[in-house]
Amino acid sequence: MSVVTDRVRNSKLGALSLRTQLVMLTGFLLTLAIAVTSLVAITALRSQLVQQLDSEMKSNISSVAPRAVQGDFPSEDETGHSYSVFVLDPDGNVVAGSNPASSTPALNGWTRANSSKYAGQGLSVPSVESGSQWRIMPYVSSDSPYTVVLASPLSRTDGVVTLVRVLTVTFGLATLAAALAVGWVLVTRAFEPLARVERTAARIAAGDLSQRIERYNPRTEIGQLSMSLNVMLTRIEEAFDAQKRSEVKMRRFVGDASHELRTPLASIRGYSELYRQGALQTEEDVTKAMHRIESEAKRMGRLVEDLLMLARLDERRPTETTTVDLLELANDAADDAEATAPERDIAVVGLESGPALPAAVTGDEARLRQVLANLVTNALRYTPEGTPIELAVGVEPGIDGSFVSVLKVVDHGPGIQGEDAERVFQRFYRADSSRTRETGGTGLGLAIVAAIVEQHNGTVRVEQTRGGGATMVLRLPQTIDRDGAKHNPHTGEIRE
Repeated sequence: MSVVTDRVRNSKLGALSLRTQLVMLTGFLLTLAIAVTSLVAITALRSQLVQQLDSEMKSNISSVAPRAVQGDFPSEDETGHSYSVFVLDPDGNVVAGSNPASSTPALNGWTRANSSKYAGQGLSVPSVESGSQWRIMPYVSSDSPYTVVLASPLSRTDGVVTLVRVLTVTFGLATLAAALAVGWVLVTRAFEPLARVERTAARIAAGDLSQRIERYNPRTEIGQLSMSLNVMLTRIEEAFDAQKRSEVKMRRFVGDASHELRTPLASIRGYSELYRQGALQTEEDVTKAMHRIESEAKRMGRLVEDLLMLARLDERRPTETTTVDLLELANDAADDAEATAPERDIAVVGLESGPALPAAVTGDEARLRQVLANLVTNALRYTPEGTPIELAVGVEPGIDGSFVSVLKVVDHGPGIQGEDAERVFQRFYRADSSRTRETGGTGLGLAIVAAIVEQHNGTVRVEQTRGGGATMVLRLPQTIDRDGAKHNPHTGEIRE
C-alpha cells in the first residue's frame, strides 16, 4: 500500500491540488458505478426479454407444431407473433418451413436425437446470412418422425438492448458531467475554510503573529483544526512577546547592573591611582581613601550578592518548604529592627487595629525572613528618623472562599506616589536616582521581595498609609495546620 501511495505522490496526479484530486477521484468512482450499474441493468433486461420470448414460444409451440407437420403454418394473427417455423427430418434437414424474416437460423446438426434432448427449451443460434442471433425452440412429437423448430430473430430484442445501452451511456455521461460540476462547487465551498487557513498561515509565515482563523464551524474537522491553530498561535505569540519582554528586561537589567557597578569601581580605581601616584601625603588621607575603597567594595559585594539572588530566583530552583507563621517572623523582624534602630517605635499589631493573629503559610522560611528584612529595612531607610513602623499580621478571606495570610509593613514617611508605586518592585528602579547611593542600597531589595513572593504564589503591592506614608502589603495562601485546623480570620480561634 505504501508503494502505491508513493507512486501516486510522485506521479503527475500527486502534483495536482487536493481539490482537483478529490473531484477526479469522485468522477472515477461515479464512472465505475455508472458502468457497473448499466452493465447489470442491460444484462438483466436482455435476459428478461429473452425469457419473455421463450415463454411466448413455449405457449404457442404445442399448437403450432402439429399443424406445421401437416403443412399448415399459422399466421401472425393467430399466434400474436411473427414466428418462423421449420420442419426437419430425422437427419436434421429442413423439409418445409415458413420464414417471414429476411435471414435464416443455422439449424445444421439438429437431428431428432439432438432435438429430443433440448425439446421445449429456448436456445440461441447464429444466423446463416449474418452475425445476428436467433432464438429457437425444438418440438418432437411421438406421432411423427419430424421435428418442428419454432424460431424468432433476436434483432428486435437486440435493438431494444442497444437503445437502452445508448440511453444509459448518454444519460450516464450527462449525469457524470453534472455530478463533476456540482462536486467541484461543493468541494470548493467545503475547502473554503481550509483556504482561509492557508491564507492565514501565509500571513503568519510573513511575520504577522496576530492573525487568527475566523468564521469556522467548531463541529467540523477543519473547525477543530482552526481552533487548535488559534490556540497554538496564541501560545506562540505569547511566547514571542514573553521573549521580547525578557530580552528588553535583560538588556535593561544588564545596563543597570553595569551602571551600578561602574560607580564603585570608578571610586576604587580613583583612590587606588591616587595612592599609587603618591598623591595621598598624610596618614589621614590614606585612611580616608582606604575607608572609601572598603565602603565601595562592600557596596559592590552587596550588589553582586543581590544579583546572584535574583538569578537563582529566576531559575526557580526547588526549595525546602515548611509551615511558617508570619506572626513569628514579624516578631523576629521587629526585634532585629529595634536592635538596629533603637530610637524607632516598631510594633507588631493586628489587621484593622485588632490583635496580631497567627498566619500560617507554606514556604522557605529563610527567604520569607529575607522578604520581611528587606521590607523593614526599606521602611527604616526611606523614612525620617523617629517615625514609627507597624507590622500588621492576620488572615483575610480570599476571593474564592479560601483565606490568605496577610502581613503589612506600615511606615509614616513621605510615601510612594503615582508611577513610582506601580514600578517600585522593578529591578534598579527608584524615583530618586541618587537615593540608593545615599542610603547605601543596591536598588534590588524590593525586586528580590517581589521575586520571592511570586515564587510562593503570593502578591505584594504598595498602598498609601492613612495620614501619609507607604504600606507594603504581602499576601500569601493560608496553610492548614498539621492537625487540619485553620485560624478564624476575625477572632483568632482554631476552626476544625
